[in-house]
Amino acid sequence: MKQFEVPAFYRSQIISKVKAQRKLADPRKKDFSPTELQLGNVTFVIARHFGFCYGVENAIEKSYKAIHENPEKRIFLLSQMIHNPAVNEDLISHGLQFLQDTEGNQLIPYDHLTKEDLVIIPAFGTTLEIEEKLMAIGVDIATYNTTCPFVEKVWNRSEKLGETNHTIIIHGKHKHEETRATFSHSSKNAPSLIIKDINEAKILGDFILGKEDLSAFDRIFDGKYSDGFDPTKDLTKIGVVNQTTMLATETQEIASYLREVMLLKYGTEVIKEHIADTRDTLCYATNDNQTATLALMETDADMAIVVGGYNSSNTSHLVELLEQKFPCHFIKDESEIRSKERIHSFDIHSKTLVESNFIGSDSSQRIILTSGASCPDSIVDGVMMKILSFSHSEEEINQILSSI
Repeated sequence: MKQFEVPAFYRSQIISKVKAQRKLADPRKKDFSPTELQLGNVTFVIARHFGFCYGVENAIEKSYKAIHENPEKRIFLLSQMIHNPAVNEDLISHGLQFLQDTEGNQLIPYDHLTKEDLVIIPAFGTTLEIEEKLMAIGVDIATYNTTCPFVEKVWNRSEKLGETNHTIIIHGKHKHEETRATFSHSSKNAPSLIIKDINEAKILGDFILGKEDLSAFDRIFDGKYSDGFDPTKDLTKIGVVNQTTMLATETQEIASYLREVMLLKYGTEVIKEHIADTRDTLCYATNDNQTATLALMETDADMAIVVGGYNSSNTSHLVELLEQKFPCHFIKDESEIRSKERIHSFDIHSKTLVESNFIGSDSSQRIILTSGASCPDSIVDGVMMKILSFSHSEEEINQILSSI
């Protein structure tokens, strides 16, 4: 695996040692059991895989390379580089500006750009329509394009499916940057439809089986299908791909469910003519992080802490898993830990910050710890240090860390 150059302040004192030890002991990544790290009177139960993935490190490396190689140029980010506030704020501190927000709303008009400017395409990729606008201006979008190769893999698979006359079913959040980009690319090659979860897959299945009146299709999937989409003919041969940060298990559940629908409608002998096997589009990092999170759920703990950006899709899915068993706190960094007694965390259901009880008087805690793929390990370190500071002096913490 390529080693990326990212700024030193993204690196960590604690987590880097934990990851290095696990990599040495398990180079083939066969063991998904967590690491238990006793620091003073706190036991941190740390996921086997979490934090920066290949696509994120690639994006960060190219972004800082653009800054250092072009000190005299205006540099724009098409939208958030990745869904982590600390990373985006640091890039902005170097003079970078956002052209759009995360939902594609324009912050700076395209006519503000000149061919001398640089535009960085984020890890999520972008739509063909935006690429065409930027190229018409003469902006170089190739040199610092940070589109994740695993996102591009989904696009390439969609293209192949289009060549064999499959309709593309995209499991994703239709307003998410990556899903908008994938939809743009797939729509070029084939009829395309976005579904957000297994419930929408079941509704789609009812349309395919004739259980739902097709007159309701436009209302239910409004804004989620390609121009000219005709459910009477475009749902006879399908393939499922995904936004790479969705729950892999749900993508597989959706694909398996739609395969059963096609079996019911067309029978076993011709099933391969009606649904493609697309398991090869699932992102390795998403799979590893989610599998490691499932392994966390096999242990016991007093609480779970998930660290990452509140608009991060892959991070929210880790919360979705862990909250099934543990009191789960989703925080962007250590600043959300207000005291030993209180913590502010993000509720993924209400989309609001909520205040709740934290450690309190019981200092001997088992705390599950993981983070999203766009969260620097240094921020996870900060969370651990904040928790240790409640019951240990700075000198004691230094002694504890020296023994790792």
